[in-house]
Amino acid sequence: MLDWTDRHCRYFHRLMSRHAQLYTEMVTTGAILHGKGDYLAFSPEEHPLVLQLGGSDPAALARCAVLAEQRGYDELNLNVGCPSDRVQNGMFGACLMAEPALVAECVAAMKAEVAIPVTVKTRIGIDEQDSYGFLCTLVERLIEAGTDSLIVHARKAWLKGLSPRENREIPPLDYERVYRLKRDYPGLTIAINGGIKSLDEARVHLEHLDGVMLGREVYQNPYLLAEVDAALFNDGREVPSRHQVIRNLLPYIERELGRGTYLGNITRHTLGIFQGLPGARAWRRHLSENAHRPGAGTEVVEAALAKVPEAVVDYS
Repeated sequence: MLDWTDRHCRYFHRLMSRHAQLYTEMVTTGAILHGKGDYLAFSPEEHPLVLQLGGSDPAALARCAVLAEQRGYDELNLNVGCPSDRVQNGMFGACLMAEPALVAECVAAMKAEVAIPVTVKTRIGIDEQDSYGFLCTLVERLIEAGTDSLIVHARKAWLKGLSPRENREIPPLDYERVYRLKRDYPGLTIAINGGIKSLDEARVHLEHLDGVMLGREVYQNPYLLAEVDAALFNDGREVPSRHQVIRNLLPYIERELGRGTYLGNITRHTLGIFQGLPGARAWRRHLSENAHRPGAGTEVVEAALAKVPEAVVDYS
């Protein structure tokens, strides 16, 4: 979710679920250690929050792990699944699946420095290295290194010839391979990712596995998160309407505007909240046409909200 799940996105998502664990976009060790910005910034309301790291230097990852723990992150996740060219050029992401000893060394280096969990997100294979045995070799090294849990995107990655988008759609999903992994390594906590579009599908996976990660489906249809607490965490709290979620976001927007944040950097994450409902197109259009204007403030959001019939939303 590079360039997607930034801190504004995560704050917005937390308004809909108190219990779902949120992940940062992948942040490289170089950005954290040498970048000019604060790549570890987040709002306290985002907890429970996982920092997803990109890197292959054990020492650099260990230093970042210490900084993240000091800042209050709840967990660290090493990305061994992203197939993009810019990630490969930096020797991290999915290409690291071919280096199980190095991945294990990275995990062990972080584990030695922090008390918070260290986890790994991976694919089921890369290029022609996509046998079950290849995956098991990586998993066994991760277990030896002390990995606390594993998230498996149930597709292999083609490192050459496919774009990141095509890598999310063309390689076939193989959920059964992830189920088999859990059967063969029952002591390892394993969550599944890839192509999951509903909570009903998530429930099916939870019959076999310990967790489910939702990525782009939640970004494109964020109100799905509003159902998570009741459906999967047995939380009987009243579910906020879509309108109420946006109203609850307004104080945050005001605060961020006061700090110089550009309105569009926040509202771009909210475009899908009315997906499939009357007024959704008008909501998106108004924000897209006006949030970028100089001086744009919460009045732009309120005007966009007025274009969506509230009664339809509340009882849909």
